[in-house]
Amino acid sequence: MVEERMGDCWSHTKDQFDNLEKHTQWGIEFVEKYNKFVKERSEIEINYAKQIRNLSKKYQPKKNSREEEESKYTFCRAFFTTLNELNDYAGQHEVIAENLTSQIFIELTRYLQELKAERKTHFHDGRKAQQYIESSWKQLESCKRRFERDCKEADRAQQYFEKMDADINVTKADVEKARQQAQMRHQMASDSKGDYSSYLQKFNQEQNDHYHTIIPNIFQKLQDMEEKRIERVGACMKTFAEVDRQVLPIVGKCLDGMTTAAESIEPKTDSQQVVESFKSGFEPPSDVEFEDYGQAMKRTVSENSLSNSKESKEKPAGKSKPKLWPFIKNKNKLSLKLGSGPEDFSHLPPEQRRKKLQGKIDDLNKDIHKEMDQRDALTKMKDVYIKNPQMGDPASVDPRLTEIGLNIEKLQAEVQKFEGWLAEVEERMPSKSDSHRRSGLYETQSSVAVSNNCAQDRESPDGSYTDEQNTETQVKANINPNPNPNPIPTTMPDDEEFDDDDEPLATIGTCKALYPFEGHNEGTIAVAEGELLYVIEEDKGDGWTRVRRNQDEEGYVPTSYIEVNLEPNAKGAMTYI
Repeated sequence: MVEERMGDCWSHTKDQFDNLEKHTQWGIEFVEKYNKFVKERSEIEINYAKQIRNLSKKYQPKKNSREEEESKYTFCRAFFTTLNELNDYAGQHEVIAENLTSQIFIELTRYLQELKAERKTHFHDGRKAQQYIESSWKQLESCKRRFERDCKEADRAQQYFEKMDADINVTKADVEKARQQAQMRHQMASDSKGDYSSYLQKFNQEQNDHYHTIIPNIFQKLQDMEEKRIERVGACMKTFAEVDRQVLPIVGKCLDGMTTAAESIEPKTDSQQVVESFKSGFEPPSDVEFEDYGQAMKRTVSENSLSNSKESKEKPAGKSKPKLWPFIKNKNKLSLKLGSGPEDFSHLPPEQRRKKLQGKIDDLNKDIHKEMDQRDALTKMKDVYIKNPQMGDPASVDPRLTEIGLNIEKLQAEVQKFEGWLAEVEERMPSKSDSHRRSGLYETQSSVAVSNNCAQDRESPDGSYTDEQNTETQVKANINPNPNPNPIPTTMPDDEEFDDDDEPLATIGTCKALYPFEGHNEGTIAVAEGELLYVIEEDKGDGWTRVRRNQDEEGYVPTSYIEVNLEPNAKGAMTYI
């Protein structure tokens, strides 16, 4: 029982040392991580200061005659002052980098070496004390076994002597020999008993010192070391903030200099400088006098001149086609890409709205998975804290778990909301079977039915739905109706201009409008649902087709809003649905 109890105590002490060894190693790794963070922050400050200096140098005025001219204007002088203040501002970021390196990084690097050496010493002392107490226990066990053995030998020798003394056939010399042997064994047992008793007292004293003095002292040293480490990290974090705070007054002066320079700009003074630089000094011209030519030109208009005048009026003047600028890239494309819209993307066409909603749902699901992974990790950490309370308080994890749970519920509610909108869009979208191409006589006979089906539950290009009746006119037999339009393109074609030639473009096919298009942008043309138009330029991959209503009205419409039939001999002839 004693051996088992001692074994349990040693095992518990060894486990405590293992736990402390892991924790202190983690603490050292944390200090190394924080030191690396400070180093990278310092490098960022140096690079930022370098870029700011290069920027200031790049826009500094060149030493030429132009510099003297620019220096006359207050706004130019204000800009030069801003550049100089910006250069000083960069210098303060260099100061931040230098102080971070000298006051935190170098000091922490030195402290880490000392911390590792101290930790190594404490755990070496702990292992040495543990080995010593175990060795003492083994020696005590050895003394105990020797005392036990000598006692048994003395008992056997006493029994042998008594047996020999009782035997009348044994000589006195043999009896005397047995008696001396018994006395010797008793003496050896008595000596072993004294050694065992003495060593037992020594071991008990050493064991008491081990568990009440030596090990607690080592643990206390480790605790002091850990507290100093934490205190040192806290001081470094404070220094980290103070380094920035120290340069704030100078940074504020730099910003004040920029503000003062901006406030020193005088528009009237600058404009007067321009007036003074370019005024000519010439006197304004006098009024132009009236010159009367009527008295010298009294003649009648001849009949010939009248007829010529009439012919000139009847002859239509050559009219050049005005330039159209359908898609200015920097204006229209930007308005499409950056235009704000409702949360449910109802301003988009059906297919694009569906894709946007699906993409939003996928993003929300990814966020939910991230939150769930964090929750699982915190749950495992809490279980570890419950099993090993010395590593942390399990209750400290609960607030974060509650926060993550609320985030997950919020994200799931968002997913349900967007899934509802997605289901609504998918219900109103035409089925895929309606988009299959039709050919031959069946195509011609079913065109009216297909058009009527498309008119029902049709979603307009702006994302709303309409039940208006199909107002399309009679369709030619060679036009292939198809009720499933492609989504409106989100990008505009590159900058193009209509040709200035008077000769109009040749017709390469016909088209029918599947949806109404208002054509607010410059270069587009408004069309009504079911209207027939001529195609004069096919879609070049940018999502727009150029059409003509009559000789003078033409422009671009979205390819997804029309059903196109190109002539067989047209280049790249095909049908766009």
